[in-house]
Amino acid sequence: MASKLDNLWNDQEAAKMSEPELLKYRSNLLGSDLRITNFGGGNTSAKLTMKDPLNGQDAEVLWVKGSGGDLGSIKLDGFSTLYMEKLHQLKDLYRGLEHEDEMVGYLPHCTFNLNPRAASIDTPLHAYIPHKHVDHMHPDAAIAIACTKNSKELTDTIFEGEMGWLPWQRPGYDLGLKLEKVAKDNPNLKSIMLEGHGIFTGGPTSKDCYLTTLNIIQRAQDWLEANNKTDAFGGIKYDNPLDESRRQTVISELMPLIRGKITNDQRKIGHFNDSDTVLQFVNSKDLEPLAALGTSCPDHFLRTKIRPLVLDFDPTAKDLDAELARCVKGLDQQLEAYREDYAAYYNRCKRDNSPAMRDPNAVVYLVPGVGMITFAKDKATARIAGEFYVNAINVMREANGVSEYVGLPEQEAFDIEYWLLEEAKLQRMPKPKSLAGRIAFITGGAGGIGKSTAIRMAEQGACIMLADIDQAGLDRAQSELTQAFGKDVIRQVHCDVTKPESVAGAMTEVAREFGGIDILVSNAGIASSAPLDETSLDLWDKNISILATGYFLVGREGFKLMKRQNTGGSVVFIVSKNGLVASPGASAYCTAKAAEIQLARCIALEGAPLGIRCNVVNPDAVLRGSKIWDGEWRQERAAAYDISNEELEEHYRQRSMLKRSVLPEDIAEAAYFFAADLSAKSTGNIINVDAGHAPSFTR
Repeated sequence: MASKLDNLWNDQEAAKMSEPELLKYRSNLLGSDLRITNFGGGNTSAKLTMKDPLNGQDAEVLWVKGSGGDLGSIKLDGFSTLYMEKLHQLKDLYRGLEHEDEMVGYLPHCTFNLNPRAASIDTPLHAYIPHKHVDHMHPDAAIAIACTKNSKELTDTIFEGEMGWLPWQRPGYDLGLKLEKVAKDNPNLKSIMLEGHGIFTGGPTSKDCYLTTLNIIQRAQDWLEANNKTDAFGGIKYDNPLDESRRQTVISELMPLIRGKITNDQRKIGHFNDSDTVLQFVNSKDLEPLAALGTSCPDHFLRTKIRPLVLDFDPTAKDLDAELARCVKGLDQQLEAYREDYAAYYNRCKRDNSPAMRDPNAVVYLVPGVGMITFAKDKATARIAGEFYVNAINVMREANGVSEYVGLPEQEAFDIEYWLLEEAKLQRMPKPKSLAGRIAFITGGAGGIGKSTAIRMAEQGACIMLADIDQAGLDRAQSELTQAFGKDVIRQVHCDVTKPESVAGAMTEVAREFGGIDILVSNAGIASSAPLDETSLDLWDKNISILATGYFLVGREGFKLMKRQNTGGSVVFIVSKNGLVASPGASAYCTAKAAEIQLARCIALEGAPLGIRCNVVNPDAVLRGSKIWDGEWRQERAAAYDISNEELEEHYRQRSMLKRSVLPEDIAEAAYFFAADLSAKSTGNIINVDAGHAPSFTR
């Protein structure tokens, strides 16, 4: 049973707010609950009296959520403002349904106070409904009623004449006029249902509108719960056949493979969902026929494509490994069949002026017994696509529980997906950053160089998996980077690079979290100093284990994952100038670092036919922000040069040819160069970032 919607309105807080602030407040409350509306979906508005900056007279101004953005996080600058008088004047310019798209071009002429926020195509839906405040929401409970074959009858039954109803029509200017007519002809209506889409509610104040919206959704939810007595999705076909661990095994194998096979000009990031709602659906008898129907609400399928791809996988097979191998063997055929089906859909429905066919690969992949994978241009979009398909699952469950679920007609779906206004929006999107769609795995991610490298790559659009043995440091680094780049971009995994099982587990985690790996930065390390005759075997083994063996294990597992994806990749080893030139009192460290360079060259040789590059960055004397310089290493190197700890940084600066200090950010810049396509024709190479150290010149 779904929980009740909470009335979150705080009268004391609201009393301090202006009318525009109350609109923002209401919007944030509504957008904070995915049961009310989906991410980026829905809009709110208020018709307010404002002083006209041209003449100082009162003017009625429509404040309405602008193009793009999300209600849960919208700020005042996210609302468009338009003269209501001018919006009504547009009616004289309207030439009919065939020409309604041209009305969007008139909206800028209605702008109040030179507001730069572009008005959305939904503006007329709010402007012409004769309520001071209007909410347009996409709650699962209401959409479930909207997407039944007898939507109007159910609407009349549930809401007892308090809700109007309109047949499906693509949101635009014409729909705005129809909403106006229904509302004016029926002044007692509290809301209007749009078939296959969502609800419109109104009220005289912001609070009244908010409470009406909650009440309508709650009534729909309560009625569905009281009347849905059927087994969800035709009943259970697979009764929890795989535990969480086995689901994770399957998904970590499938995600990189699928990601590699659907990669084209733009790499994609994956997201996995095995929530109870998803598992109920993928374990059901009606999974395949319901999935084939696709989604109904346009907001859903714009994010998820017309329908998902159900993978051919039997979770009840006695031999899971054999079944997984069979599924993998058939992936190419399944993916190609989906692409052919999508192309056929495009060719059946395209119009003379339709944009060219977009990426024909699926966005949503349903795995029986396992869960749902979504792929998109970035992690947030992949996650949100998954959330939208969960919305669709909820709608199908409830709709079929009380009637029969009806998907949007194919031509209608196409006309929205390939809407010229939608295409224009896509064309205005900024050019992807250089590492957009790339996944970076960084060992020693909690330290100065690792964290700086993560920041540099995240700035360029990469998703980052921070790996380190220092859990407290990992937590601090993830918190810092999440604050800077958002919750979707940064993940962490505890990893001991000396243990094969720990490294393999970390690679499984990055595959599960993001879908694979494109960039491997091997950076975890230690530093130690001792004269040769005082170098213990334990100290020698520790250096070799962490620096040589650790780089081997990380490199081997990362290589395996890149090979499985078959989309190339970039391996970057953070080594040291001591890999090229020895220093006194550091035999174990220097030897291990030299081994790293040779290993990098071996990886470059074997990786080249696969498009996997491997290059080396050699830092020197990165004292600031580096964990290895916080302990005994600093004291030991100072002692080796017979100077104090405080003099060490200046010693290294003066020793350099350029007389400059080397910082973690400098190493990060070199790592980024080797990771990015800037160095696409470079492998087996070395960059020294040491401010100039002649003995370390590469030969």
